Amino acid sequence: MRLTFTLLTFALFIPSAHAQFDMEDSHTSASLRGIHNVGGGVAWASGTNGTVLRTEDGGYLWQTCNMPPGAEKLDFRGIQAFDENTAIVMSSGTGDLSRIYKTTDACQTWKLVFSNPEKDGFWDAILFVDRNNGILFGDPAVGLDGTYALRLRVTHDGGLTWAPITDPESSAPGKNLMPVAKEGFFAASNSSATSYDGWLWMGTGLGRIFRRRLYTGSNNKGAAFQSVYCAGVYEPISHSCGIPWIDWNVTNHTPLSSSGSTSGVFSIHFRDSESGIAVGGDYQKPDAVIFNSAFSLDSGTTWQPAQNPPHGFRSAVAYDAEQRLWITVGPNGTDISRDDGKNWIPLGPSPQDPPDADRNWNALSLPFVVGPKGRIGRLRTIIESGSPAYKK
Repeated sequence: MRLTFTLLTFALFIPSAHAQFDMEDSHTSASLRGIHNVGGGVAWASGTNGTVLRTEDGGYLWQTCNMPPGAEKLDFRGIQAFDENTAIVMSSGTGDLSRIYKTTDACQTWKLVFSNPEKDGFWDAILFVDRNNGILFGDPAVGLDGTYALRLRVTHDGGLTWAPITDPESSAPGKNLMPVAKEGFFAASNSSATSYDGWLWMGTGLGRIFRRRLYTGSNNKGAAFQSVYCAGVYEPISHSCGIPWIDWNVTNHTPLSSSGSTSGVFSIHFRDSESGIAVGGDYQKPDAVIFNSAFSLDSGTTWQPAQNPPHGFRSAVAYDAEQRLWITVGPNGTDISRDDGKNWIPLGPSPQDPPDADRNWNALSLPFVVGPKGRIGRLRTIIESGSPAYKK
């Protein structure tokens, strides 16, 4: 009863803000979950039925790319682009329905560079820290080495080859890939993992957040991702002959902790090496406002719940440096925060925009946002109530 009263009071007196998502013509009805803004007007998007899109003019015109070979039934949930010509797209699905393709000629042609060799595996997200070094995140499965763990792979050649993070010669308990329960990642927005200046964070379906130092400082990326062979074991991240994941820092209990299969951390982002936000909730309860947001001010060592949370399940979060605010999206709406995730206020469409311009979104790469049925929007300036520019 106390919780109901608190939330009702919050709803009655919460300030509001209006923004305009310019709705763009994607020329597709595919459900879009992958989006990556490269900058300079270049962005790439991806979705169901082998769909890949690109723009070179800031979204004024979205081009439908040639479909990668054999991708007619693939669901491209993640995309990482490097320029107007080069991009890598990742599909999610069981076994070899999880694949990676790469283009270097503005999506005129694609090369299949890797398929999931684990028949029960499922890929959720792909993240590059630069053009050469990337990490692939997959749900727990029994690998080719016989171990059951979260399936992580790395590349140091721009995605052409992918090697497992594994220690197959260690059979003792706790000496496989990394600590793991029956948990995985969510393939909702390709943002269940993030990196900043040498740090890597990833959030799971149990609401746990893993943190690890990949390298020290901005100029040591290459050394940390070099190929290292120790008795035949390939370990490009730990750069040692020891157990690869022994020094992971794990936050076992966060405000997004969950015991169900439909809730947990769906998206995580850091605006610098200290301040980060994780969002999620239960996607089967899109209007629930509890256990859907947390913030950290100490590099992810500890996490605190938002005082005034987003008003529903959220699948993606990002920081807008130009407007100095956080934005998070989901099926029932959009929220913003100007105090690093302590308090969120709903972001509604302006009177000139479609009434649903704030909702039915899956993923963010600002200023772009994507959703089901080919929805693509571009964020304009946000105006809060009380501002001289605010108009009802």
